[in-house]
Amino acid sequence: MREDDLEWIVREERDLHPFPWTHGNFSDSLAAGQAGWVMEEWAVPAAYAVVLHVLDEAHLLNISVLRARQRQGFGARLLDWIERDARLRGATQFFLEVRPSNTAALCLYQNSGYLQIGRRKNYYPAACGREDALVMRKAL
Repeated sequence: MREDDLEWIVREERDLHPFPWTHGNFSDSLAAGQAGWVMEEWAVPAAYAVVLHVLDEAHLLNISVLRARQRQGFGARLLDWIERDARLRGATQFFLEVRPSNTAALCLYQNSGYLQIGRRKNYYPAACGREDALVMRKAL
């Protein structure tokens, strides 16, 4: 992911999420040295992700698949790729948070070997207040 990618990423982010990341969120992540990835098929963007690496841990901050590419395996392939990259960077475990209402993401993470290790109360903004986050972990 490069600064040049952020215009279309932010446009897609607004379409995909009720509380999307802003251009500033993505730009700040890249400036801070977080790993940003764009997955393409035939030179056409299909998905993107942002990962924070700290010592032997990797933290998935954002993973999104464009609507036209959902339910085609892109999420699983991108998640697998960023896990392999995290291993190469020395990570031994991978963490993420997910909304309990995001059943598609929960299924992806569970099928990829993530286990719930906690719950953060009122973590996410929601249409009717706040929503919890499920904290998940996978040993690499």
